[in-house]
Amino acid sequence: MSYTPSGNRYNSIPYNRCGKSGVLLPAISLGLWQNFGSVDNFENGQAIIRRAFDRGITHFDLANNYGPVPGSAEENFGKILKQDFGGNLRDELIISTKAGYTMWDGPYGDFGSRKYLLSSLDQSLKRMQLDYVDIFYSHRPDPNTPLEETMMALDTAVRSGRALYAGISNYKAEEAMKAIVILKQLGTPCLIHQPKYSMFERWVEDGLLDVLEEMGVGCIPFSPLAQGMLTDKYLKGIPENSRAAKPDASLKSSDLTDTRLKQINDLNQIAQTRGQSLAQMAITWLMRDKRITSVLIGASSVKQLDNNLDSLNNIHFSAAELEKIETILAHS
Repeated sequence: MSYTPSGNRYNSIPYNRCGKSGVLLPAISLGLWQNFGSVDNFENGQAIIRRAFDRGITHFDLANNYGPVPGSAEENFGKILKQDFGGNLRDELIISTKAGYTMWDGPYGDFGSRKYLLSSLDQSLKRMQLDYVDIFYSHRPDPNTPLEETMMALDTAVRSGRALYAGISNYKAEEAMKAIVILKQLGTPCLIHQPKYSMFERWVEDGLLDVLEEMGVGCIPFSPLAQGMLTDKYLKGIPENSRAAKPDASLKSSDLTDTRLKQINDLNQIAQTRGQSLAQMAITWLMRDKRITSVLIGASSVKQLDNNLDSLNNIHFSAAELEKIETILAHS
């Protein structure tokens, strides 16, 4: 079935300036980390992406290894782009990808060498059937490669036209500052940083957000729902079919301690008084800080996507609400 985007798509979502750049990003962006691979239902993924764009999401975030199998999320996204986003619609999208985690066997398929990053970008473009991506990230720092080499690879990606902007992900405050300075010296400013950040993971508050503000770099947190912990899924413990119940899942049952489960329930009570689900409150809680450009969410269904986007109906917190949340989170 052919797709015609909604004519009202830009009327329902705020767009925020990304650091000191000319780029505006939607307050909520869609990540294709899970649910868009070769093991997933293609039509479901396509429906989610169509709905996201219809509701004003212009930014879609990928990485070379997203799947499973690795690479298949980019392949599927490329097919969806070709089917649904032809012509000038490509110019209405911000598409990002990354390289830094293991992608192929041997010494050149991991971390941050120039060889790996640029080879990976070429492969990503081929999988997505694109001439360029809007943002290309170093997905994680490499302790064994000079930071200058990694940043020079990002600079080359931009200067060659394969990417419009450079970004970094999972860099701590000190290494982020060094990377940002190197990129600035090269003449390819760092556009954005993508860290893991949620109510349950707050390391970015220990200096990183200050660095990004000082250097004029945007911030787009991933895993805002802490791998599903900040949802109503675990209010009564660990369900049999949940992510935490699976032995090889990224969320372990050991993460859901009695203390954590109490926090989840206490936070849910605050969310209810705000007329929100816990997931909605967790997303908007990140937006309380003006240094956050966009919050990167995932979605396994159109319904879940809509629920998360509806968090934008109430993005303001009272001082009392924020204080209550801090009190709950302090008891970890």
